[in-house]
Amino acid sequence: MKSSHHFSLQDHNSFNVKAISPTIYFPKTVADLVQLPDLSDKIFYILGDGSNTLFVDYHAPVIIKPDFRGITITETPDSYIVCVGAAENWHHLVCLCIEQGIYGLENLALIPGSVGAAPVQNIGAYGLELSTFCTQVKWFEFSIKKITVLNNKACNFSYRDSIFKQTLHNKGIITEVVFSFPKAWQANVSYAGLSDFSDTPSPKKIMDRVISLREAKLPNPHTLPNAGSFFKNPIVNEQQLKVLKHSYPKIPFYPQGYGLVKLAAGWLIEQAGLKGYRDKGVGVHENQALVLVNYDSEQGEDIVTLARYVQQQVLTKFDVLISPEVRMITTKGEKSFIDLAIYSESK
Repeated sequence: MKSSHHFSLQDHNSFNVKAISPTIYFPKTVADLVQLPDLSDKIFYILGDGSNTLFVDYHAPVIIKPDFRGITITETPDSYIVCVGAAENWHHLVCLCIEQGIYGLENLALIPGSVGAAPVQNIGAYGLELSTFCTQVKWFEFSIKKITVLNNKACNFSYRDSIFKQTLHNKGIITEVVFSFPKAWQANVSYAGLSDFSDTPSPKKIMDRVISLREAKLPNPHTLPNAGSFFKNPIVNEQQLKVLKHSYPKIPFYPQGYGLVKLAAGWLIEQAGLKGYRDKGVGVHENQALVLVNYDSEQGEDIVTLARYVQQQVLTKFDVLISPEVRMITTKGEKSFIDLAIYSESK
């Protein structure tokens, strides 16, 4: 198994901040995973493409970067079954499916990152989430050194969350993700930006529109380092929405059922006057307030400071707490945004 010591992670995080790992492992087979040293009493982080990761400290923990590859396609009378290695690029998968006449993922085009990271976050965009089509996640469990299979229900998918961020956090590694796509495809164009087609669009047209929308809103991380949407859209109850609508009649909202409503974090940030805000080499993107960008800082802590400021300004103006969906990695491992404040004070 390939490994390296004192490994620079600057090219392996889309914020392009400086960080170094004492040891990084690149397992690409189950045999490699079996050979991994026992890390149960050590601090480590499992890294995909680094598009949703912020290294807060210069000294990162031990890194495991899985390199499981391969895409296989089979079919039943009603569905296409697509099995994908965890290290495959997500957008490449979306494009391949469209080329092969397999439809369903077009709304999730151009989301950065690897396929293996997608179930962890239950990625979503334009009215669709990965959990709609994910039927299985193949999981190497460290304690038994074997592959187990989790079905959709066992993954405990919810909004930008899953069992892999909760009870199974750092208990194993995703090696493969399995999808099932019905042959009886239906267009999903109810979300803003997709609802103005004059007739039922083809999957390719939907994908092209999504790509166009994302490119117009989101800066290319290769030219302006960022992690895409930095904050999750907050969910409030209907009473909170009623209060907000009294002061902000045009506030966008999306009913979630059970008396809950999703708000648009980008709108809240923009209304708080932060669109285009810059400080210490980092800032809020001038075209999309949901995106925090790194202009010329080398320190992840500068992004954290900015995120705290944005969070506080939105809370002060709207009494709504927005939380990052980007994962925060310190010398002591991954920290929630709340725990990160305590950690920073203790340093």
